[in-house]
Amino acid sequence: MELERLLQSQGFGSRAECRALIARGRVTVDGSFCDDPSACFSPEGLSFTVDGVLWPYRRLAYLALNKPAGYECSHRPGQHASIYILLPSPLVKRGVQAVGRLDQDATGLLLFTDDGAFIHAYTSPRKLVPKVYEVVTRHLVDDAQVAALLGGLELHRETKPVAAVACCRLSERRLRLTLTLGKYHLVKRMVAAAGNRVESLHRLAIGGFILPPALAPGAWMWLAESDLDLLARRVPDSSDKNWPA
Repeated sequence: MELERLLQSQGFGSRAECRALIARGRVTVDGSFCDDPSACFSPEGLSFTVDGVLWPYRRLAYLALNKPAGYECSHRPGQHASIYILLPSPLVKRGVQAVGRLDQDATGLLLFTDDGAFIHAYTSPRKLVPKVYEVVTRHLVDDAQVAALLGGLELHRETKPVAAVACCRLSERRLRLTLTLGKYHLVKRMVAAAGNRVESLHRLAIGGFILPPALAPGAWMWLAESDLDLLARRVPDSSDKNWPA
């Protein structure tokens, strides 16, 4: 692939903009400067730098971000900052999109990709992808509330009761909740219907992929093939040693 086309595919601007980056000596390929926009390289496994920042070539981008509170999952946010300002510009320019949403006050695992099939697979209600949340409640959680969350709750505008796949009480006011639906404010609505209120909401896992404890709030990471495999697996049991403390 010609270098200017390669850079364009990775989100570094139009062909003319990429050509200018190369001509100005701002690009290296595998450690060597290249000022020829027409130079051809095999993209698979290729690493390049733009202005000293190292980038691996990715035909498709798969990312995980540890979402902090105070960001909206929208390119056109209303009252808060857009989550996309936490990603490098080339990733946004190449068209990565959030896979589902988290409310502005919610935190935790958020996926991004420019793979439309992946977005469909992890957002379609028919796929029943398990997602794990840790919830801090306003009031003490009792056995009746846990039973209600597991047994199913009647929610406004839902045609049938909605139940959690799993619900584990971690402390007097903390729950670990697993859901397979991704509806608007669903965790908050379910907890409210059970007789309590969500004070904070943190998404810990999707499928079998658990948010790495070392990934700081606001930080992002590339997803490797092994991470994609974990996403497609079951959610670890609540007693699994792999759960973060």
